[in-house]
Amino acid sequence: MTTESRRVPGPEEPSAEAFRAFFEAVEVPAALCDLSLRLLRGNAAFKRFCFDHGLTVDQMMEALEDTPVPEDWGSSEVKVALPQGGAVMMELTRRGDSVSVVGRRESEHMRGHLVVVEQALLEQARTEGVLLDLGRSVAEAGSEEELVAAVARGVKELFPGRSFCIRITDARTGSLTSLYAEGRLKEGSREPLVLKRSAAEKMHLVESALPAGKVVVAGRVPLLFEGSVAGVSAPLVASGQLYGAINLEYPASRAEMNTYQDERVLVQLANQVAVAVKNAKLIDELTFVRKYLEDLLEKANALIVVANREGKIVVFNRAMSRLTGFSKEEVLGRDVAWLVHRDEHLRLMPVLLAALRGEDLPNFELRLRTRSGEARASFATSTSLSSQGEVEGVMAIGQDVTVVAQLEQRIIHAEKLASLGQLAASVAHEINNPMTAVVTYADALLQRVPVGASGGPDAEKLRKILENGQRILRFTRDLTSYARPSKNKPEPVRLNALLDKALGYCEHVVVKAQVEVERDFGEVPQLTGVPSNLEQVFVNLITNACHAMRPGGRLSVRSRCEGREAVVWVKDTGSGIEPAHLSRIFEPFFTTKTEGHGTGLGLSIVQRIVEKHGGRLDVESVLGQGTTFSVRLPLPD
Repeated sequence: MTTESRRVPGPEEPSAEAFRAFFEAVEVPAALCDLSLRLLRGNAAFKRFCFDHGLTVDQMMEALEDTPVPEDWGSSEVKVALPQGGAVMMELTRRGDSVSVVGRRESEHMRGHLVVVEQALLEQARTEGVLLDLGRSVAEAGSEEELVAAVARGVKELFPGRSFCIRITDARTGSLTSLYAEGRLKEGSREPLVLKRSAAEKMHLVESALPAGKVVVAGRVPLLFEGSVAGVSAPLVASGQLYGAINLEYPASRAEMNTYQDERVLVQLANQVAVAVKNAKLIDELTFVRKYLEDLLEKANALIVVANREGKIVVFNRAMSRLTGFSKEEVLGRDVAWLVHRDEHLRLMPVLLAALRGEDLPNFELRLRTRSGEARASFATSTSLSSQGEVEGVMAIGQDVTVVAQLEQRIIHAEKLASLGQLAASVAHEINNPMTAVVTYADALLQRVPVGASGGPDAEKLRKILENGQRILRFTRDLTSYARPSKNKPEPVRLNALLDKALGYCEHVVVKAQVEVERDFGEVPQLTGVPSNLEQVFVNLITNACHAMRPGGRLSVRSRCEGREAVVWVKDTGSGIEPAHLSRIFEPFFTTKTEGHGTGLGLSIVQRIVEKHGGRLDVESVLGQGTTFSVRLPLPD
């Protein structure tokens, strides 16, 4: 069996003559040249193209003879100047040792330009749209963090595929306050901030005025990201101050991007962001200063209240709240006259009017309303001015003088008591002289009564005269001793004898209160103390007990020895002390007595005297049953 092979004929290749005919028939102006751009063949359309543009074929080829030939399989465009002005575009394409030259007609040339222009316009519109949206975003940002996030979104939209870093710094110190990076930063690339010298000069930044160690000016900006091959940067400068920088970098896959165009847009973006950063930092500073001033006014020890032009309270600090008992929420927005005692309204109005006229009034004293009554405060007023110099309101800064006024009254009262004490001492002295004579003569007459004889009624009368005279002398002597200033020198004290003397001082109080006195003294050794001070302790406790009881009550004074302590109990059957007041009775100036009947200092002084003697003062009280004060004093070893 034999196999017969048969060749199937393929399509016949065109002849060279057919190629020449096709080349001539093509309407595209084309020519074929060697690698030296010498003309080998040109079609009729090429000749017409040269003629239409005022050139011969030879002149066209002369214009192209210095043009670089593209690499194999490459192409390039060449602009050829025309004699009548303008230019024409010629496209050169190389295939092996041949170079084709194709003329681009005006319509095609314009179409290419229009496409480029259209693309540029679209890109510009997109850029402007992004910048506009970014402007709105940064304007709405409430903090530096929100601002940086908005800028990052804008940079990603404007420059997709690039790595970028946004750094915000403090304008005074150069310290980094915010950082956002899209990409992998190199080690140590966060700080310092490096600025390109040409950019710094363009922004009129003086290198010597920049924070040393935080900002560096150099000829080139080092790349911040791993894998970057190129980059551009723009400083954030507003009003001559540096607020940071934005760095944009390209990986190797994006190295062919138009860095010039990117830098132009980045600078435009940086200028817009710099102003926003400056405004954000100014707002932060103003917020901080405002908060600081508010805290300063709120926490100041002085009384501070501010009223606007309408007389409404707009500032009421913590010291005012403590003094009046009213919270800030209760007072703000009220008329300032509401805060002042109604009897002071007529005095307040001239002060407000004078302050609104710009007059400062020092040391103006007013009575203020409080939740529990009233308080007295001394104020100095000044006007609050607007930026235009107009009066916006009145500020009053003062101090509580309620305690000062009370102290003044007590000082006056103490001076009266001191004068009364001097008068009593003089009276006692005047009484003492005739009473000494009475006692002496009564004793002399009584001595004439024979021993063992009753003497009759006259002798008994003489004994009573002698006894009561001696009692008066003893009382005047003790009164003078009590009123005499204490030397505060400790000495041995017989506690029971001292309690008897204190009860003797208070005999008139006991009689006036119409109460019964019960003495129950145990065996107590001598202790060391200042007698006059201890007398004052027990006189005060006995007096308070008598004042707390109605007629018919019973006062009990007991003394005992418990371990190494001498204990004295002063107990009354009065109304007792309310639990709310029990923890405050030893506070200075605290009293439940009506005005003019107590200073509130007695128990405070008593407690201090007892503690100075190394002792302790305690109290127990039951409402409706009475109160017991216990004084515990240490005994000598």
